[in-house]
Amino acid sequence: MSESPRPRPARLFDSASFIKSAPRLEAIGEDDGAEVAFAGRSNAGKSTALNAIVGQKALARTSRTPGRTQMINLFGLGGETEGARFRLVDLPGYGYAKVPEAVRRAWGEAMAQYFAERRSLVGVVVIMDIRHPAKALDLQMLEYAVARGLPVLALLTKADKLGFGQVKQTVARMRREHPLPGVEWMAFSGAKGTNVREVREVIAGWLESAVD
Repeated sequence: MSESPRPRPARLFDSASFIKSAPRLEAIGEDDGAEVAFAGRSNAGKSTALNAIVGQKALARTSRTPGRTQMINLFGLGGETEGARFRLVDLPGYGYAKVPEAVRRAWGEAMAQYFAERRSLVGVVVIMDIRHPAKALDLQMLEYAVARGLPVLALLTKADKLGFGQVKQTVARMRREHPLPGVEWMAFSGAKGTNVREVREVIAGWLESAVD
């Protein structure tokens, strides 16, 4: 008997739906199935990138005030919600100056725990503004994932803000300066749809490989 065909990335992402918001890691739900985490600085365009990837305008809410959203948001893929086998986890934005130091420290400790202990975590997308990439906290996120042996997509967003040559040079520089194992650097623009299909294929591959 032939195997059932895998869902195409477009079908998997276009049917994404909101599951819930959790105030802390302990409330995000069962540690089963497979999930991909999205992390990024508060002003790097993480929500815009997520919306472009799932092909919806407002699944991940955007805010004009960086650092406002401190909840962990979960989205189910393939039309599933509670008990979704495949999930995207939108982690709180980091690096916003007006967040108290104690909050930033607690956030860092919680993220280290999540990356180290979450069994269903199969890949990480780190969002960075292509004009200001690889800040200290961005590299810390990469290091958390690399230490766990997780694949990482370092997504350089807002690529439409730079010329083609600048985009190409920046991606090449990041690959040269940060040759971390399992980390793939890619330019991205939610506004222009740059590399949306490629990102979907990478994430779908991570998820489906994890549950084979």
